[in-house]
Amino acid sequence: MSQINRLKGGQIDRSQTLNFTFDGKFFQGHAGDTLASALLANDVRLMGRSFKYHRPRGVLTAGSEEPNAIMELRDGARQEPNTRATTAELFDGLTAKSQNKIGSLRFDLMAINDRFSNFLTAGFYYKTFMWPAAFWEKVYEPIIRKAAGLGSISFQDDPDDYDRGFLHCDLLIIGAGPAGLAAALTAGRAGAQVILADEDYTLGGRLNSERFSLTDQSGAEWAAKTVAELNSLPNVRVMARATILGAFDHGIYGALERVSDHLAVPAAGKPRQILWRIYTKRSLLCAGATERPIAFENNDRPGIMLAGAMRSYANRWAVTAAQNVAVFTNNDDGHKTAADLHAAGVNVAAVIDIRHDAPKSQDYEVIAGGQVTNSRGRLGLTSVQVSLPDGSTRNLPCGALGVSGGWNPNVHLTSHHRGRPVWNDEIAAFCPPKDGPAGLSVAGAALGLFTTAAALTCGASQANAILKDLGIKQTSVDLPKAEDTPSRMRPFWYVKGCSRAWLDQQNDVTVKDVKLSHQENFISVEHLKRYTTLGHGHRSG
Repeated sequence: MSQINRLKGGQIDRSQTLNFTFDGKFFQGHAGDTLASALLANDVRLMGRSFKYHRPRGVLTAGSEEPNAIMELRDGARQEPNTRATTAELFDGLTAKSQNKIGSLRFDLMAINDRFSNFLTAGFYYKTFMWPAAFWEKVYEPIIRKAAGLGSISFQDDPDDYDRGFLHCDLLIIGAGPAGLAAALTAGRAGAQVILADEDYTLGGRLNSERFSLTDQSGAEWAAKTVAELNSLPNVRVMARATILGAFDHGIYGALERVSDHLAVPAAGKPRQILWRIYTKRSLLCAGATERPIAFENNDRPGIMLAGAMRSYANRWAVTAAQNVAVFTNNDDGHKTAADLHAAGVNVAAVIDIRHDAPKSQDYEVIAGGQVTNSRGRLGLTSVQVSLPDGSTRNLPCGALGVSGGWNPNVHLTSHHRGRPVWNDEIAAFCPPKDGPAGLSVAGAALGLFTTAAALTCGASQANAILKDLGIKQTSVDLPKAEDTPSRMRPFWYVKGCSRAWLDQQNDVTVKDVKLSHQENFISVEHLKRYTTLGHGHRSG
């Protein structure tokens, strides 16, 4: 199958063509692709099924926050379930299979569950399996156990090796976006012992997803140049494919480095993964932010994804989810996605902005004051229904819809020592607490600063503050000038009047389920999560 959704440009290596299979069908991609970007390039939108109702699911994001495109990779003893297609690096000969289905992905027999959704609402399991008591062990439990779980294992001995180790540094920087790179450059040039860790295989964060320039070069070029300098410094250790998984007592952090996951077989003498225990005097969180969606009726169809992810696929991987796209947003950042897709040659059907004072465009239609109220398409998006400001409705044909509801700082690590995030009305999101893990500072988008210029400046200044605290001579770094501007945003969470507006697409939790939870007095976050299963599953934590 040809890569009909492949665009020009991007950061992929077109000189290397990689062959892979998905559910037995052969496809091709390029070096630098993820499994998700390669599938989208080949016009594959249906990638999985949801857990409870087995509804069709396509890729939603471009990173580790992905809830839908969860697959089994490899064969035999190396079979690996529950892997995000958005983070799995493509290699020649990769075998991928969809999960959580009976029959084929297109004709999943368990999709019958969706017909009984009125009986399988939030908390139904607390009320349904209580009587008769004798049925639990012989009827209910076997059915539940058979339906539970995602993916499968081979039950063969794993042929690969795994290792563990210990590292020490003055400063651990978590995240290699603009804030993390500026901080690492500042501390590295000052002579501090620095570890820079990032879960991605290409460092730079959102710099790899944007088209604007930093002074006289692209963001991706500046990131690559900075990483090259950091790699040349003997006092700096750059760790790509490394996820910081926990902040523990006494400045200890856990890190999982995926040494060989991007290879068919690990090189001789090399482990598959290494679990590191990092001892650091200070740490700096530069983990960025995660875009949030807007919930509306049937907002879970394949082809509906986050607008920022759609921009990442276009600019980094040279892929569009469809040739005719639309954007639904409550902020200026959604318009950046539309502008970038238009510049890449993709037809933008319209930008639907809930704000009546939305920015105008000469390149595509902007529906100011509109809302997306429904979507159509059985196994993939074909059109959306738009509510216009005058109260009328309009059917807008499109193969993909980018949704942007604003951004949430990634505060997870700051809450590991009972830190309580603080609500910020200005960005309508929670920001890091001041009582987080001892010695942990925060910079950039993780702190709620959503411009590249602010991230660069904050990263450098936080690094210098840490150097001063450690008694290391501070240094100044000439930072590039960023062209991006602050994004205006009007808080908007979901379209009212919808009966099935999805919040957790993996576990089939809707706005209605949350309302039911509140109605039955399960109001606290802990009770809400348990009652609805919101946030449960492989991506919890």
